[in-house]
Amino acid sequence: MSITASDQALSAAWEFTLDDAPVALSARGDLVAVAGADGTVRVLTEGAEMGALELPGGALSTQLAPDAQHLMVTGPTGYALWRRADGRTTARETGAWSSAAAWANRERVAVASGRRALVLDADGAELWATEPAASTVTDLAWMRDGRRLAVAAYGAVRCHERHTARPVVTYPYLGSHLTLAVAPTGRWICSGNQDASIHIWRARDGDELTMSGYPEKVARLAFDDTGFWLAADGAPDVTVWDFSGKGPAGTAPRSLRCHETITALAWRPGGAGHLASGGDDGTVALWRATAGRSESRLRPVRTLEGEAAVAALAWAGPHLLIVCYRDGLVRAHRLPLREAL
Repeated sequence: MSITASDQALSAAWEFTLDDAPVALSARGDLVAVAGADGTVRVLTEGAEMGALELPGGALSTQLAPDAQHLMVTGPTGYALWRRADGRTTARETGAWSSAAAWANRERVAVASGRRALVLDADGAELWATEPAASTVTDLAWMRDGRRLAVAAYGAVRCHERHTARPVVTYPYLGSHLTLAVAPTGRWICSGNQDASIHIWRARDGDELTMSGYPEKVARLAFDDTGFWLAADGAPDVTVWDFSGKGPAGTAPRSLRCHETITALAWRPGGAGHLASGGDDGTVALWRATAGRSESRLRPVRTLEGEAAVAALAWAGPHLLIVCYRDGLVRAHRLPLREAL
């Protein structure tokens, strides 16, 4: 890893090596959870392992609760819930593809389970479930402070109020959704799609817009904390769209060029416009991603060069960037100043 001794803004706080290829990462409070492809999940604090769990059949995603007291892990054959207080793991081998999970708050978590979304309490008991979608649920997200659940499956994004199996609002789109991003303001719902597009709905009235022309499928979308900026892959450039005002219709994105293939995106908490991106060449780039004007082509403020492809990125608060590499290395980089990169 290329870091000069004088570069205190990116000093390594700790390292950990996983004996598997990492596939998912989550960071909340003082905890970092790293899932390996074989289904082993390590729970770390300050770089030391404090817990572990196994999900039979492998892992696809991992999500820590907002208070870092629980962890949900999903995989091809089911899901598992880990409790920090006593290390207890509750595993459910449902036989259904579970690609995603999202915490509404510290008490409720939604899990994709085949063609349905399940909503569970913090002990793993099922509270309610959506009716089956037309195909496998690929992603989900909470809106309105956990009062509404958006569920993506082929052909539509469907929104459910609490305890409503049938959707209360349906946003149709004839395509395969790979990822879902909801603005923190609740104003916009966006899907990244297999057909190399981003589809956008304005939540209040369903007004929609498609941004097409990407050379590759769009598998990663992320809103910053303000809800005004959306970062996307789908090309060698990271594209950053401006959702302030009336939204991105009729505008061009900022382009961030560093990677041949983008493998991870993560906004720094706090709304400063700082973005971290990772590539299959092992590079981590740090950007002032909202600088310049529409159509600007930006260069990274700093880069870190690794020896293996970047598997995942996550911020553990505004001052600590967690990087997972496909060779199993997990490294935490410390950024002491909110304004600095």
